[in-house]
Amino acid sequence: MPYLYKIHAMADGSISSSAGSLPTATPAFTRWLMPSVSDLLFVAILATLLFTPLSVKLLNDAGTGWHIRTGQFIAATHHIPRVDPFSSQINKPWFAWEWLYDVVIGQFETNCGLNGVVWFTALVIAAVFACVFHLLIARGTNLFSVLILTLLAIGASMIHFLARPHVLSWLFVVAWFWIVDSTESEIPIRTRHRKLWLLPLLMVVWVNVHGGFLLGFVLLFIYWLGSLRTWWKLEASRIEESLQKIAAGKRTRDLFLIGLVSFIASLVNPYGWKLHEHILGYLSNRFLMSHIEEFQSPNFHNIAPQCFLVILLLTVGVTACRGKQLKLSHILLVLFSIYAGLYSARNIPTSSILLVLIIGPLLPSLSGTGFFPRMQAVDSQMRGHLWPIAATLLTLAIAVNGGHIGSQPLMDAHFSPTRMPVGAVNYLQSNTIEGPVLSPDYWGGYLIYRLYPHNKVVIDDRHDFYGEPYLKSYLKMIHVEPNWDQFLSGRAACIVLPRNSALAAILNRTPQWSSVYNDDLAIVFVPTKGPVR
Repeated sequence: MPYLYKIHAMADGSISSSAGSLPTATPAFTRWLMPSVSDLLFVAILATLLFTPLSVKLLNDAGTGWHIRTGQFIAATHHIPRVDPFSSQINKPWFAWEWLYDVVIGQFETNCGLNGVVWFTALVIAAVFACVFHLLIARGTNLFSVLILTLLAIGASMIHFLARPHVLSWLFVVAWFWIVDSTESEIPIRTRHRKLWLLPLLMVVWVNVHGGFLLGFVLLFIYWLGSLRTWWKLEASRIEESLQKIAAGKRTRDLFLIGLVSFIASLVNPYGWKLHEHILGYLSNRFLMSHIEEFQSPNFHNIAPQCFLVILLLTVGVTACRGKQLKLSHILLVLFSIYAGLYSARNIPTSSILLVLIIGPLLPSLSGTGFFPRMQAVDSQMRGHLWPIAATLLTLAIAVNGGHIGSQPLMDAHFSPTRMPVGAVNYLQSNTIEGPVLSPDYWGGYLIYRLYPHNKVVIDDRHDFYGEPYLKSYLKMIHVEPNWDQFLSGRAACIVLPRNSALAAILNRTPQWSSVYNDDLAIVFVPTKGPVR
């Protein structure tokens, strides 16, 4: 594995390097007070996501709304729902499989408003890419390549910079990769065993915050195959290979045992094994995968998929030139990541993260005493990480204080009125309209956030909850196909639609429905003999 240079700690605390003369040791107090590059990256990402228009972009997904209300429902009732409380579906079973995340952001919204939700999301995203940066350095990637790869991974992941639980899965993927991959290197067997036992503990949390926990088992299986092949390939006739074969066999058994215990740990959720059955059924439903936008293949005309495309091209080039240095586990992980990212746009962030972590150490090293080698030598000595801690506490204090420092407003997280029907919902709240509200599924979560418990919704983006038959009927209505009005029959007391949608145009010509409100984004319909306004 190519390293930028080999740094050796001398007895007097100075540093020598195979790349040439490097700066002498930094004083102890400086090592604790000065930020490393990864610290600066963390602070930069956190500040950018909180104090720029990107804070509003984090709330571009209406599903954040029902996550918040679910968490607050759990906090108020002290139980995790088995039956849906938000829709007009009567007593229909519901898997609130991201309940732990919901509780966390529900409490942040209660105490800090949407500023708190955005703060938590920004904190997780900043931690993910600071960890990716730090891990690339630790794996021997030169600083210049680390900067480029991390920026590409950030650019690719921006497609899903949203206040949703999947950002926590990114963090778990990085931790999972670090633990499993680092134990493949030659370290004491006892240390390796201890670190692997972190995985079942992480799984207990992961399974309760996001369905991406299944990816943990994929990573374990890939590395188990790599260890199994190493064990099978080595001969026991020579002493050196015999010892390696014993170590490979032990690792193979360790990974199998850890995988088994991690699976048992994944059953520590409110729904037990039924959660696994539910998620696998959801992900294997061809109709849902073909009609849910985030599961579609990426559109490479957009910037985020283009960043992913650059990562793909780098991966192909690096593996073509230096692929012989890759272990089987890395080859399988590259193939899996490429397939997952091309199959579904929602997989681009995790695929990008895994790919840059694998190819980074294979990129050419920088030699000499130029800026980047000297910068990396100094950076390797920084230990304090006080800047990320200070930034985290300061920004949290700002969020708690309503987004202000004194009288100066710095944070104003809100759902954008150019994406969400803010004016239409304001109208519904100020008028006595009773009964379920129908909107496109991508607005349903916002309606839950604003109208629950006074109004329930007819549909939202919990597609696994509503199921294939219900969604087929809904899509027929949205696309104004033959018998489109069957879905409306008796379901909605009010309809909120995009102003320029085909369905809005049809309802404007339908005597049974009257338009009572419209703005640049949305239009509201009620039955002609409907609620008193």
